[in-house]
Order: sequence, then C-alpha cells, then structure tokens
Amino acid sequence: MASTYLTRTFQSGGNRKKWTMSMWVKRSGLGATNILFQTYVSTYTFCPFDSSDRLQFQDGNGGNKVTSMKFRDTNAWYHIVVAIDTDNSTADDRYKIYVNGERITAFDTSSNPSSGYEGEWNKAQLMNIGRHHSSGNYHDGYMSHIHFCDGYQYQASDFGETDSTTGEWKIKTDPSVSYGTTGFFILKDGNTVTDSSSNSNTWTANGTLTKTEDCPSNVFATINPLDYSPNPATLQNGNTTYNKSSTGDTHNASMTGTLGAMTGKWYFEFKPTNTTNFVLGMVRTNHGLPNSEGYYANDAGCYGISNGGKTVGGSGTSISYSYSANDILGMAFDLDNGKFYAHVNGTYITSGDPTSGSTGTGSLGDISLGSNIYVPFVTNANYNATNLIYFNFGNGYFGTTAVSSAGTNASGNGIFEYDVPTGYTALSTKGLNL
Repeated sequence: MASTYLTRTFQSGGNRKKWTMSMWVKRSGLGATNILFQTYVSTYTFCPFDSSDRLQFQDGNGGNKVTSMKFRDTNAWYHIVVAIDTDNSTADDRYKIYVNGERITAFDTSSNPSSGYEGEWNKAQLMNIGRHHSSGNYHDGYMSHIHFCDGYQYQASDFGETDSTTGEWKIKTDPSVSYGTTGFFILKDGNTVTDSSSNSNTWTANGTLTKTEDCPSNVFATINPLDYSPNPATLQNGNTTYNKSSTGDTHNASMTGTLGAMTGKWYFEFKPTNTTNFVLGMVRTNHGLPNSEGYYANDAGCYGISNGGKTVGGSGTSISYSYSANDILGMAFDLDNGKFYAHVNGTYITSGDPTSGSTGTGSLGDISLGSNIYVPFVTNANYNATNLIYFNFGNGYFGTTAVSSAGTNASGNGIFEYDVPTGYTALSTKGLNL
C-alpha cells in the first residue's frame, strides 16, 4: 500500500467494548513503524508493526500489548486477528491477538484494560487503515480480506483454518461471522473498498490501490530485502521494483528473490528503464560474495543476462542482442534439463526455444543442477551507476502499470505481458505445487 491508505468517518459509533478486527497482510518494508489500523480523538487507538518489527495493539488509555515475537518474513502473508471484550472477567482475555491461527501469549509489554473499558476504536469519528492520521507511518506492503465485526469477539479460527494436506494456515474467503452495525468486509478478492457485508460501510481509498495476484492462497516471489550485498537498492511497489539510486558507494547492490526451486520450469519478466549496468537471472542460494563489492554475477552458481551479454556459471560472455529502455524482457529457466533462455519483447535471443527440453535449442547456457536451489537475482554491473528495474513475477504489473495485454499462460498461474512457454509457470507457492 506504501503511501496509499483507507479512511472512513462513522457518523454513529458502535460497540467500543467488544469487537474483532481480522486482516491478512504481507510486509515489504521492515525496521519502521507500519500502521495497520488507527484512530484518534483525545487519545490513540492503534495497531502497528513497530520499528523493532513487533506487533502492537493499544486502545486509548486502556491496555497495551507488544509482542515478543518479531515479524520479519517479507515472503509470507500474516493473518492477524485482534479480538476485544473488556467485559470479560478474565483480564488477560480482554485483548486477544492471534497470528496465523495461534494466539500470542508472549509479550514484551502487557497491560490489560479495566473491566468494561470503552476504547477509542469504533467511536463516531475518522478511522484509518494503513496509516497514522498525523505522522504517516504507512503500511508498507499488501492487505487483503479485512473484516471488522462490531459487537463480537471472534477467534482466528472463525476467519482461517488449517489445511488438512499441508498443515498451513489458510484463508476462509467467506467466513460465517456477523458484522453488527459498524462492521464491514473490504478488500475481498481484489482492491475494492466497497463493503461486502450487508452494512454498506464502504471506505475511501486515498491514493491508488494496485490489485495484485499475490494473495494469502498464492504467494508470488518478490525481491528479498533480507538477502543482499552491502548497501542494497531501495525496494518499492511491494518489493517488485529495484531502485539503485545512489552512486559512488563502491557496492553493486546485489539482491535475490524470496522464492526458489531445485527443479521445474520457471518464467518471469522485467522492465529496465535504462540500457546499461545490470546483470539479472537466477543464482544458487548458497551464493558467495566473490569480492568486497558483493557482485553476485561472479558466483559460479549464477546464470543470467546483462546489457549485451550473458553470465553462465559466473563467467561473462558477449552475445548479440539489443534492447531499448522500457522494453520488456523475459527469462525462462528450465531446472529439469539445466537450460535457460531470455527474450526481448517476446523474441527469444539466439532463436532460443524454451520448450526444446534436453536438446536446449538456443539455450544461453547449461545450469549446474544437483542439490542447488536457485532464486532470482539482480545486481548493478557498475556500482557508480544508478538503475531502476521493474519486475513482474506474475502479479501482472511493472511497478504500478498493468501489463498492456496479457499473454497466454497454460498453467493459469500469474499474469504476464508475453506468452509463457508451455510447461513453465510463475515462481509462486501455487507454481511450486503444480
């Protein structure tokens, strides 16, 4: 959501002693206060990830809970439930916080409200989702399936459940819950803030909400802010935009993706905004830092393309191809046959045929397989240069710009500008389980 946020002013309040907020969120930025929901009249009610990446909930002058657990996984969706009942005779049950189906019981700070305390949230006033009303502190990441239930204290299991096959916590897309008077259900299966409950409590989007294929039931790869060489690039748009804006820092700003594979056939696209100074492809997860600049393209497990060249097993070679700024390039990695291919605006370099299998017609090189896990990577080829690159790992966007006309995709997993080669798919949790 970045600097985009949601607001609604309720003309009449609801139950301030008993309510439940349930939301699915995916983090992009870490180490800064990110507000999930907040309101203020004479005092604050707010629920953020704090600057130490802990989850907090404080309701006015009532209780205050700050988890001991830190939430630093930028690949996963978190299901967060804050369930309030200040009339509960057990003080510790007046504020209940759940994450991915588990109730949180370990707190660095823990105080409970007095019996019958009426908090600030659910008053007749302005309420915010995704920002602090005065200081900003926007939620940096994604949000989906936000439920607010006025007058009910629900459990996490009312909104999610454990998958019987995988054992993972998964979303209930249409939970059987009641919403009371001020309750609402927004961001259902997309970026609409129209209330999907029967209450018509529609919110207002301030800024542009970008729809994404990334959702609690199918997590797509992004650039990983936790795996990088010194002085990484700035990540934007849900960690799908690589922005190396500084120069002269003597580091190449190498960064990798959040999902990887040992086998399978994978496809993704990117749009460079200039014509120089990048190397991009896939690299083994046990990559080293071959020099003090952290230039991943020198690693023996690196395979990709650069401006006018290719890298195979860490060795760079010139090849004949050209592209212009803002062209769309695609990469197809066959980790079953150990081959990789690249195209410019749909035309494969060296007449590559990603579906040729073990023959590897037009392949740019042989990938060392074995026990290696490969993840996407990007590095700046010249640490004195700037670089801005937009990635589409299947979300259907380059930055905030949607693909102009989606290509065919036999797997039905992800949205890309160009045709996905037969047998290939997006690097996502669904793709890994096809």
